[in-house]
Amino acid sequence: MLTTRAPAKINLTLHVRGRRRDGYHDLESLVAFSGAGDTLSLTPGEPLSLDISGPTASGAGAGDDNLVLRAARRLAEDVKGLRLGRFRLEKRLPVAAGIGGGSSDAAAALRLLAKANDLALDDPRLRDAARSVGSDVPVCLEPRARMMRGAGESLGAPINLPPLPAVLINPGVPVATAPVFAALGLQPGAARGGAAHVEIAPQPNAAQLLAALAICRNDLEDAACLQAPVIVGALAILRAARGCRLARMSGSGATCFALFATRRDAVRAAHVIRAQHPAWWVKTAALR
Repeated sequence: MLTTRAPAKINLTLHVRGRRRDGYHDLESLVAFSGAGDTLSLTPGEPLSLDISGPTASGAGAGDDNLVLRAARRLAEDVKGLRLGRFRLEKRLPVAAGIGGGSSDAAAALRLLAKANDLALDDPRLRDAARSVGSDVPVCLEPRARMMRGAGESLGAPINLPPLPAVLINPGVPVATAPVFAALGLQPGAARGGAAHVEIAPQPNAAQLLAALAICRNDLEDAACLQAPVIVGALAILRAARGCRLARMSGSGATCFALFATRRDAVRAAHVIRAQHPAWWVKTAALR
């Protein structure tokens, strides 16, 4: 049995530059990953199947709609004789949460299949399968911090982030991505205003990174807050926590994150938030 982690994807920034003529939105996003995530295993050689368990399994999407199976079938179209198998997914991440849980699961499936079939992670067939399954899947194939542009197909080189103690919270309200993007009101071919994304150094120190993040934004935050007003309260709670340096929503919501000065500050904040909101998903993280 082969096993890998499917970590949460955190959009530290998310600029929407416009909407392309093919209908996709043109994005600029600094993406990082958390240690918190799902676990995916593969038993090669068995018939292709997927078993799902874990605290958030009920919302993961069973059957052919699950991205794990879609990714496997898509790769099998391009790799003749691909050795498939039985997947087991331990689902811990909230779904429809803006942290790429399903995309990370799909990328994990591709990594496992690559290992079982002696394929390199830079094999173009693997990249093509990732792109066809979802916009966030390519960046999750090698889960390291980097810039993601376009509709997710343009990836920058890995960025060595300084230690980033963080708290991730999800108030338990699923937020559909399509209505959030639709609320921007961009027609195909339309550009959107706002400053371009600042350049991120390949190995920034904490002060440089925080200064860059402070002048960036998440252009989907306002639209998501209208769809799920609880996000406003979640962000206010994070910003009020002692030691918080930056709080922002990830992706299209509703998961929010806060960066802290120290790991101790992050642990203390998570403890307080968890006590006040026991039904929320609250995790400390070291983003990378």
